Amino acid sequence: MIRTPEALRSRLAEARRDAPDATVGLVSTIGSLHDGHIDLIDTARERAEIVVVSTFVNPLRFGTTADFEAYPRTPDADRLLLESLGVDVVFAPETADLLPRGTATTKISAGDLGLRYEGRFRPYYFDGLLTVEAALFHLIEPDVAVYGLRDRQRIFLVERMIRDLFFDVDVATVETVRGDDGLPVSTRASLLDDRDRQAAGKLTVALDAAASNADRGVDACIAAAQSALMGEPRINLEYLTVVDPATFLPVDENHRGRALALIAATVAGHRFIDNTEISLQ
Repeated sequence: MIRTPEALRSRLAEARRDAPDATVGLVSTIGSLHDGHIDLIDTARERAEIVVVSTFVNPLRFGTTADFEAYPRTPDADRLLLESLGVDVVFAPETADLLPRGTATTKISAGDLGLRYEGRFRPYYFDGLLTVEAALFHLIEPDVAVYGLRDRQRIFLVERMIRDLFFDVDVATVETVRGDDGLPVSTRASLLDDRDRQAAGKLTVALDAAASNADRGVDACIAAAQSALMGEPRINLEYLTVVDPATFLPVDENHRGRALALIAATVAGHRFIDNTEISLQ
């Protein structure tokens, strides 16, 4: 594992000297890797000859020091998994290496959209995410960056940053890896007991209901999703909305065609987000 930006640049310079025409793919994570990350890495391998995975636990994505310190870290398991997948470069810096000024560092702003949906509940999150993502783009200069579709808002904002700041990076996306109950595979999902997981599975049911009723318009779509969640006290719904994928703003009642239904909720103190593509008629 490479720890410092200087060592990362040196390693990539060496790799590019050995293979001048090789393309570089980036999968940026905050460690604690699971099956969902494997698909991201496989896609990066399909799109690039050199695969870089970062496992930086970004403090700018957490609201408090306690939340940051409580995030599960599995560096040994991560290393073994990445070795088994043949990842070329693993970048696992300490905070002082990548953010020498800590949370006082210069930040990229996600703007108004960064304060909607996820940003409404975590107003620091997207500024912190984009700040580190931009630093990784600058250090690694990837040809392609790979993201999972579970976090559509992240993808939208990263793609906008790429355009606005003239990064020469393509974005590749990977379908969400789900368990047998439809719940996206995640670190948080693995912490749920059986009853809580059963409750969390209703978030997927709600999205399915939204998609099934999209032909009746946006109001019926949202009402159907809300109805699917009724009677489940373990779910604390934070938001349920339908957005235009071109703007990521809520659709109006006259919107027709492609849209995204977004949902976020907490179950047993763990926070979950999900989405599905729908077609409004």
